[in-house]
Amino acid sequence: MAGIPAAISARQKGAELLGIYLNDHLAGATGGAELARRVAAARRGEEAGDALLRFAADVAADRVALLDMMAALDVPVRTYKVYAGWIGEKAGRLKLNGRLLARSPLSSLEELEMMRLGVEGKAAGWRTLQLLADTDPRVGRARLAELIARAESQLELLENLRVQAARAVVGQGPAASA
Repeated sequence: MAGIPAAISARQKGAELLGIYLNDHLAGATGGAELARRVAAARRGEEAGDALLRFAADVAADRVALLDMMAALDVPVRTYKVYAGWIGEKAGRLKLNGRLLARSPLSSLEELEMMRLGVEGKAAGWRTLQLLADTDPRVGRARLAELIARAESQLELLENLRVQAARAVVGQGPAASA
C-alpha cells in the first residue's frame, strides 16, 4: 500500500513539472511571436520581407498549437509568465548596436540569431512532448510531427537569412539583402 501514495505523488510532481515546462515555453513563444512580428514589419519591402511575414504567421500559429496542447493536458496558463515573455521581448529592443536613430545591420543579425535560438528551443519542446505522446493519448503524435517539421523549415529559413545578415555586418555582402 505504501507504493500507491508514492506513485500518485510522483505523477502529481510530473504534472507539476510539465506545467512549469510548458508555461516556460509559452513565455518564450509569446516573446518569439512578438519579435517575429516586429522583425517582419521592419523588413517589409526587403527581399526577405515576405518570407519573414510567413515566418511570423507560423510562429503565432505554433504558439496557438502550444496553447491547444496545454488545454488538452489540463495545464493552466500562468499569465505572469506570458507577461514576462512579452516584457522580455520589449526589453530586448534596448540594445546598443552602434546607431541611435536608424536601424543597424547588426540589429538584423542579432534578431535573426535570437529567433533561431527560439526556434531551436521550440523544436526541443515539441520533441519532449513526443516522449509524452508515447503514453498520453491527449498529445497528438501526428500534430507534433507537423510542428517539428515546420520548426526545421523555420530553422533553415532563419539560418539562410542569418548568413546574409552576417555577411553584411562583416563586409562580405550587400546590406540591402540582409
